[in-house]
Amino acid sequence: MIATSPNSDRTGSPRIGIVGAGPGGLASAMLLAHAGAEVVIHEAQPRVGGRTRTLEIGPYRFDTGPTFFMMPWVLEEIFGRCGLRLSDHADLHRLDPMYRLVIGRPEQDPLVIDATQDIDRMAATLDSIEPGDGAAFRRFMTDNRRKLSLMTPILRRPVRSLLDLVKMDAIKVGPSLKPWQSVHGNLSSYFRNDHIRLALSFQSKYLGMSPFECPGLFSILPFIEYEYGVWHPKGGCNALVQAMAEAFEKLGGRIELADPVEEIEFDGRRARGLRTGSGAHAYDEVIVNADATWAMKNLIPANLRRKWSDRKIDTRRYSCSTFMLYLGLEGDVDLPHHTIYTSKTYQDNLEDIGDGRLTEDASTYVHNPSRIDPSMAPEGHSSLYVLVPTPNVGKGDIDWQQEGLKYREATLDRLETVFGIKDVRSRIRAERMITPADWEAERINLGATFNLAHGLDQMLHRRPQHRLEDVDGVWMVGGGTHPGSGLPVIFLSSQITADLVCREHGLRETPAWTPTETVGAS
Repeated sequence: MIATSPNSDRTGSPRIGIVGAGPGGLASAMLLAHAGAEVVIHEAQPRVGGRTRTLEIGPYRFDTGPTFFMMPWVLEEIFGRCGLRLSDHADLHRLDPMYRLVIGRPEQDPLVIDATQDIDRMAATLDSIEPGDGAAFRRFMTDNRRKLSLMTPILRRPVRSLLDLVKMDAIKVGPSLKPWQSVHGNLSSYFRNDHIRLALSFQSKYLGMSPFECPGLFSILPFIEYEYGVWHPKGGCNALVQAMAEAFEKLGGRIELADPVEEIEFDGRRARGLRTGSGAHAYDEVIVNADATWAMKNLIPANLRRKWSDRKIDTRRYSCSTFMLYLGLEGDVDLPHHTIYTSKTYQDNLEDIGDGRLTEDASTYVHNPSRIDPSMAPEGHSSLYVLVPTPNVGKGDIDWQQEGLKYREATLDRLETVFGIKDVRSRIRAERMITPADWEAERINLGATFNLAHGLDQMLHRRPQHRLEDVDGVWMVGGGTHPGSGLPVIFLSSQITADLVCREHGLRETPAWTPTETVGAS
């Protein structure tokens, strides 16, 4: 029997309001709409995507956040559960090389590695750098394949307390996790060469963390790249959320753009709806896909938050932030799709980020999608996305209004000297600069673009719950809850939240779906 409430329509379908049209919100919305709920998303920006939206400057297009996609079968699964095929809505291209690594070395030229999903080629490349590390790479892949398999059941279900971990599948994965190891420490047990360790540990920056502090279980991140590949969606990662938005609307959902949520309205401890820029809206359930800690502090009254008080939120540890340049350049750029430069003083750079200082020779990432995707820039031009990891605004005392322009100049210098892009300043035809202060202004707590840090003390049941504690009718989805940050696991979190809400209201729960073929791509 379908549960009813004062806000349900006369058919008994629950009305669900979602805060934010980011990837997690859209994925949850698709599943719930397909299950029969009446779902409305309220998005503060004038377009869908959240941090995964598109920035257009004249004829140039840029992803604002994620620039690549891994484990596409996770999103294919969500489309499949809704009776759809991802390949009918998005065009995915597997990259080879996945990316180019330019590893800075003091008093030497950088070490350049073109990372490939071809395990034989990659092992040979590593052996040419350090004999024996190729065989270690094969062993690393075998061990992490088993570790991810053991971890998957935990990534797919809510973890509300230690009791949820006292289950046979969770107990089995325990010996593989080695909680005393960092990512760097874990890789040191495989590889002799420190540059190779770096090549397989920089991925901890996807979580906004240092590999010297990030828990060793996240060695699964490089494994996932080499196992499942790195993919480019034609039109950028925003093309994926556009596809999800279109599918959601076809399933009967509605998206209200440029309609920021200002408050979750409560009757006692029970959420009854949302107050947005367009007025008050009654809902049976509210799903929060905004930045988790910002939303708790700003949308939920303090007296209702015993577990997540302002003090607790303020004392949590957060990821780094990012300094961004989006550049439309005249002419082609002779760089692969993804190029990652790691500082000559990499560990010092990481310490600077943690201590609130800016590094002169900072690690930098350049995305050059127009080389293979003509939709991103006019013919004969390039759209470059440039990212520099920096302290979040809670670290140090950086005046970004002053430092931003200086950092721009240093970053442009690096594009010329390290990345080899000649005459970059004279070729700029469009530009946007984003600093950590700008990210904070977008309702991202402390401008920490990768959300809460993923230390062992802030994982599993220690993150905000899918069913938020202390209040009724408020649910979380996205990088701020379990399993954490990154598009694939955000899509896993959306399935957890949507299934819990379905059970709450007796909606038909679409069974887990297994793809019958590889995602169609070129």
